[in-house]
Amino acid sequence: MNKIFTQSKPVNWSGCVGGFAVAVLLGTPISAQNSIPVFDDPHLNTIPRTAAEAARISAVTALATDFSAPQKFEEKSAGAATVRARTDADAFSQPSGNISFEDELDFKVGNGLFRKLWVSSPSSTLASDGLGPIYNARSCQRCHIKDGRGHPPENAQDNAISMFLRVSIPDLDGGSDADAMERIEGYIATRPDPVYGSQLQDFAVQGHPAEYRLDISYTEEVVTLADGEKVSLRHPTYIAADLGYGPLHTDAMLSPRVAPQMIGLGLLEAIASDDILVRTDPDDLDGDGISGRANVVWSQIHNQPMLGRFGLKAGSPTILEQSAAAFAGDIGISTPVFQAGFGDCSILQADCRDAPQGDGDDRVFEIDQTGLDLVTFYSRNLGVPARRNVEDPQVLQGKQVFYETGCTACHTPSYVTQRLEDRPEQSFQLIWPYTDMLLHDMGPALADNRPEGRATGTEWRTPPLWGIGLTAQVSDHSYFLHDGRARSLLEAVIWHDGEAAGQRDKVIALPTKERDALIAYLESL
Repeated sequence: MNKIFTQSKPVNWSGCVGGFAVAVLLGTPISAQNSIPVFDDPHLNTIPRTAAEAARISAVTALATDFSAPQKFEEKSAGAATVRARTDADAFSQPSGNISFEDELDFKVGNGLFRKLWVSSPSSTLASDGLGPIYNARSCQRCHIKDGRGHPPENAQDNAISMFLRVSIPDLDGGSDADAMERIEGYIATRPDPVYGSQLQDFAVQGHPAEYRLDISYTEEVVTLADGEKVSLRHPTYIAADLGYGPLHTDAMLSPRVAPQMIGLGLLEAIASDDILVRTDPDDLDGDGISGRANVVWSQIHNQPMLGRFGLKAGSPTILEQSAAAFAGDIGISTPVFQAGFGDCSILQADCRDAPQGDGDDRVFEIDQTGLDLVTFYSRNLGVPARRNVEDPQVLQGKQVFYETGCTACHTPSYVTQRLEDRPEQSFQLIWPYTDMLLHDMGPALADNRPEGRATGTEWRTPPLWGIGLTAQVSDHSYFLHDGRARSLLEAVIWHDGEAAGQRDKVIALPTKERDALIAYLESL
């Protein structure tokens, strides 16, 4: 039986932020040099690093101490995969800067499938039928608009096309998740709502009721900063209204989700798990108030526990599985990974399950392995735009504030990806995503109180910051956090609590000039 083990003493790892290793032991030996358990990365065909490469990587990813000039290659957010920073809404829709001419064709075909509008069955358009019967969107692009962030509703009348509610209930006896609990230490047992499944769908094909309508309201809280500036934080309340299949379970836990931006996913997937795990410190043994934890989830494809990397709580191990889960839950499309043609319909939604489906023809599934691979390739190769204004004195001052207030404790600036045999775009690149890929307790105000894998109801994965300054340009709004409640970068910072309360308080106490510089730095990313 595979288990998760937490190392009991600090690792002396030069050039890293610091922490402790959490790993899945899959029969792979423990490194004698660093006493770090080796986490298997079965999704990557890697070429081992040499000792000389490891030393170079430690040096080049060490935290900056000189803020008089940019670091070498800092403007290249994604290494050789970086793309030029466009000034229009397509800034997040470019292929990796180092992609080959031949692979760019696959990228474009994948883009077509990402944008494809699915239709209900039966249909004369056999390659496009299978929608729903209940769904949140008819295409991937419908939520990830322009490959950027989704748009949360402004009010109860707004059509929340890029937002939905995940739902689950406690599994107190360990019933549905018993096998996963045996395989993964620390796994929090939950199960779908017995009627509504694992998420609520606000659309349905003809003849079927939608599951719900999302109602949202806000109350405002004014926070006064040290210089007297006032920042208003809006506290959302979410209601699942007009439920189409009766009431939710009395213990139902709801979590609002806005679609995140898509850039740089392949590079995040190519980071060595050890480079992530070395930063974990679940018991805060170093006393810095930061206790990042790894989410470890069961891989349907590789049939083993893996490091969670994707999703707002790091609930998916690979882009392929994240894509397949989105097809199933968001659009109701079957894949070789999640094979049910009726998507998220529960066993108590008999009419939904019995509705015509689009699988069973030559494709076998509503999107076959070739199509799923193309969408995955597209998602893996959405390019990260280059930094702007890296030499600007205000941006450099803001970088110093970012580092000195302790933001890098979670938003780890840089990594070098693995050498990969079959992914040249992501292989051995110095990247600057500003994330540790770990779970952190962000306090009660941001809590959704819904666990996912090993993530508790107050924990969220540190989101990457690359491209964040282009949000308004791409998405036509500047809403941040998991549910879009923050209407600016400053609001997003002030919402930080829990492990990040100390960093937030330092920002609140900043003089105006330094706070403005911090925002200028974030906008340059």
